[in-house]
Amino acid sequence: MSTAIADRKAYQNRIELLQGTLDLLILQSLRWEPQHGYGIGQAIRSGSGEVLQVETGSLYPALHRLVKREWLTAEWGVSEANQRAKFYRLTAAGKAQLLRERDRWSQLVDAIGRVMNPALARKE
Repeated sequence: MSTAIADRKAYQNRIELLQGTLDLLILQSLRWEPQHGYGIGQAIRSGSGEVLQVETGSLYPALHRLVKREWLTAEWGVSEANQRAKFYRLTAAGKAQLLRERDRWSQLVDAIGRVMNPALARKE
């Protein structure tokens, strides 16, 4: 396999990981109530202690993808600022996906923790 193809595959895998992580964050932010896109971005930002900021160029394509997968529904409403906005709601399929994604995330965090701190992994 050529280096260019290997580099492209590595980049595609990285994008998929980022999209998967963003999907998890979006689903998690909608677990209690419907929100509009700006509110979802704010929930992720404030929930991460201002560390994570999702750009609109990433957020809205992700929301559209999740609606297409039927993990979210979307309907127009009026925001707190009295502006017309699309509100996203978690579906039953989205709730089930959130549980799966949270389990996968926990496994990933545990695995990375073992790599980063091998001494702890040996004690288990």
